[in-house]
Amino acid sequence: MSDALQEAYDTLSTGIGTSSAPTEWFEITQDRINDFADVTMDHQWIHIDESRAQDGPFGTTIAHGHLTLSIMGHLPRMVAETGPRLKGHKLSINYGFDRVRFPAPVPVGARIRAQSTLKRVEIKGGMIETMNEVVVEVEGQEKPCCVAESLGRLVF
Repeated sequence: MSDALQEAYDTLSTGIGTSSAPTEWFEITQDRINDFADVTMDHQWIHIDESRAQDGPFGTTIAHGHLTLSIMGHLPRMVAETGPRLKGHKLSINYGFDRVRFPAPVPVGARIRAQSTLKRVEIKGGMIETMNEVVVEVEGQEKPCCVAESLGRLVF
């Protein structure tokens, strides 16, 4: 194992249990929802039919769960920009998710933001794998709209 990899592992391990500052608020517009529907071919009426959605279970259109998940994908970049500088770090890779839940909807016009807590750091295959619990909240809403265990790999 390289000295840089061990040093980075030691540095990151001291941050287990530490939460990042929340990201900036991000507005979910109908145009963004419609664009996501086009890209994913998910045109279910609860997302794109504003008239019909008024009489639906949420009273308005809502964002796709996977749209919320995609938007929170920029979180590792934000954490990397504010986190420790790691000697020899070449790039970061989104490795996937262990668990994802969507406890509450994101109504059109809502603003969301994310916060993450580092839960695990391991060395795997010459890389460092991190697991962060990411919670995405909707402004003014008690329940989060997304809770996910996000996996990342750091290449040295």
